[in-house]
Amino acid sequence: MAKKILSLSAEDMLLSSKLRQMKLSGMADTFERQMQDPNADLSSFTERITEIIEAEWQLRYNKKFSRYLKVAKLRYPFADLDETIYLPERKLNTQVIERLNECTWIDEAKNLIITGLTSSGKTYLSNALCVSAMRKFKSVRYIRANILIGELEQARIKSTYWDYLNKLSKVDLLAIDDFGLMDLDLDKCRDLFEVIDGRDGHRSTIIISQFPVKSWFDMFADNTYADACLARITDKKRAFRLEMNGKSMREPV
Repeated sequence: MAKKILSLSAEDMLLSSKLRQMKLSGMADTFERQMQDPNADLSSFTERITEIIEAEWQLRYNKKFSRYLKVAKLRYPFADLDETIYLPERKLNTQVIERLNECTWIDEAKNLIITGLTSSGKTYLSNALCVSAMRKFKSVRYIRANILIGELEQARIKSTYWDYLNKLSKVDLLAIDDFGLMDLDLDKCRDLFEVIDGRDGHRSTIIISQFPVKSWFDMFADNTYADACLARITDKKRAFRLEMNGKSMREPV
């Protein structure tokens, strides 16, 4: 049998209208639903007002999170730490991953290096950590290394180079993927250094690469910039590391 719906009284409609005028649509919707529910009086006043407030809070939370998610430009916007991280064949340090998921390392402006085999799930895991950060309303930007270099070149052409760098320096968590799959001549070495140096010590960066850290120095055309960048990225006191050399995620589990 369908649940009976009561009609709103003039007083209820007026109150709902005032809530909407104050841009409290979540509260208005829940209030209207309660007033139309013949069994609403079975709940206490505290229970009902809590439901109304929680509805508004959740609506605003979802809208804010959606804005953060849109800006982040994740490859996997719905990534999460599901049960697959515990599969033995993936050879993951789940204790480290669980700690990273708490996001305290971002509060401390530390970095994270994720390396491992192709198709081991590095990008997906990094995006899951980015989603966790955004759920705590930390600003995030995900970008592939070659795209980052290209955007820096375009910014220089458009005379917006320093504005672009300043914008990147303020992002709470910057995830740079496919590190090593880019050409680093002298100018690009300088560009990468400016990005890393502008964030060093006050914002967190994730570097994702299929190449081991020991090979990174040779990616740079200039040794001085190689030293400067890697000193800031790989410092053991300021950077955590996660190796992913288990089963390919493109294979059947």
